[in-house]
Amino acid sequence: MIRLLVGLVVVWLFVSTPLHAADKAVKVFILAGQSNMEGKARNALLDYQATDAKTKDLFAHLRKDDKWVERDDVFIKFLDRKVPLTVGYGAPGCTGVELEFGTAMGNHFDQPVLLIKTAWGGHSLYKLFRSPSAGLPEAMLQKELEEAQKRVEQDNEKNKKDAPLPTLDEIKKDYGSSYRKMLAEVKDVQESYAKLFPKLEGKTLELAGFVWFQGFNDMFGAQDEYASNMRHFIKDVRKDLGTPNLPFVIGALGQNGSKPATGGMLTVREAQLSMNEVPEFKGNVKAFPVDVLVDKAAETMFPNWQKNQSGFTLAATVPTTITAARFGSTASARRRAMRCSNS
Repeated sequence: MIRLLVGLVVVWLFVSTPLHAADKAVKVFILAGQSNMEGKARNALLDYQATDAKTKDLFAHLRKDDKWVERDDVFIKFLDRKVPLTVGYGAPGCTGVELEFGTAMGNHFDQPVLLIKTAWGGHSLYKLFRSPSAGLPEAMLQKELEEAQKRVEQDNEKNKKDAPLPTLDEIKKDYGSSYRKMLAEVKDVQESYAKLFPKLEGKTLELAGFVWFQGFNDMFGAQDEYASNMRHFIKDVRKDLGTPNLPFVIGALGQNGSKPATGGMLTVREAQLSMNEVPEFKGNVKAFPVDVLVDKAAETMFPNWQKNQSGFTLAATVPTTITAARFGSTASARRRAMRCSNS
């Protein structure tokens, strides 16, 4: 099931990305979102599973001579890190979806592949990733301003200070800040890729796809706006990067696991999946459910995780790195999944 879902995503991107025999451009994919796009699969867990008899065959395509393969045709830029693709380029000490995704892209294309990952934990589409055409939520801005000014006033009174009160412009500056940082990162790589990756010198770049893995922080009060904000985001990214039909893949919320999604989680997930029905996105935007990737063995163990820490640590229950990046198998990873899955 997991390999099938990954395969569907990859096949859909291949179909949506036009191929030209004479085109030798480097294929560039943007990976953006919150902490699960950062990547939370512990490298130590992957090392264990890649050598354990029960699971090592699942990692064989990522290893050679009992070591992790370092691709010479796929490169990744993740904020201050820039390397040929291998394990360890998620959050510190972790790996993310870039490993399996980049491997699939590298195997498919004759041209080199470059992944630009721009992900920050806890960043909502409603606020930090908000794109320009979505506008600003005036009522929320006013509320935030009043609350911020009240905090400063109370602090001034308590500590006998005279700090200036926050202004509306100061409140506004956070809206869209991650969207702007994402674009800046992409454009910086586009301008300096030959210096960052000398093997790519003399080649041209072609934006080939965008993968979005986000949604958790929008569950709590911003869920009803998600569909509108997502439409604006897709349109604005395409406009600002000068690629009108840039293929988009969206990983829909899935921290419900085997249970039905409810509340804000259900609203956000349905909003993400609704992008499949937007007429102007037909053929170049595809949202996929990810709750089908739930690690059922770890899910069963979680209610008693404190009694089963060794089981979580040693259980060989994550079939691929994309699933490990989604949920993880250790007790700590399961706790993260429960509170910030798809964050």
